[in-house]
Formats: sequence, C-alpha cells, structure tokens
Amino acid sequence: MAVRLRLTRRGAKKKPFYRIVAADSQAPRDGRFLEIVGTYDPNLEPAAIVLHEEKLNYWLEQGATPTETVANLIKQARKAAAEPVST
Repeated sequence: MAVRLRLTRRGAKKKPFYRIVAADSQAPRDGRFLEIVGTYDPNLEPAAIVLHEEKLNYWLEQGATPTETVANLIKQARKAAAEPVST
C-alpha cells in the first residue's frame, strides 16, 4: 500500500477548504483516508496552513510521499514558522 500526503476538498461551492491527509494512493480524492495531517484555507489573506508536525513527521518517516502541492504547502508553512514575528 503506497501512502500519499494529499489534499481533500471540503467547504461550499466557491469557498474551498482543504484537509491535508495521509491516504492510500488508490483511494479517490475525497474518499477514504488514514489520518488528517493538517488543513489549508486559501480563502484567508494570507492563506492559512495548519500542520500537525508530529503526524506529518510520522507519515514522512513511514515513507509517505507528498503530492507536489502538499510539498509546497509544507515548505511554506515551515518557512513561515521559522520567521520571527514582527510587531
């Protein structure tokens, strides 16, 4: 079973909200998944990315491969977390 980290779409029409999930690569996009790893809300300015680092690291250690979009979101979230907060 190949595990992928990918997005599942939630929310209303024209107001998307995404969950970042660990899912079997053969499962449908919005179908069965193994675990929720985070969320992504593109409706906010700037877009809100919330990652559960423990779960994310667990799945990456187990060999899960993120999709291109999820890899970019992880990179953005980690970059934003590393930057100091300005007042």
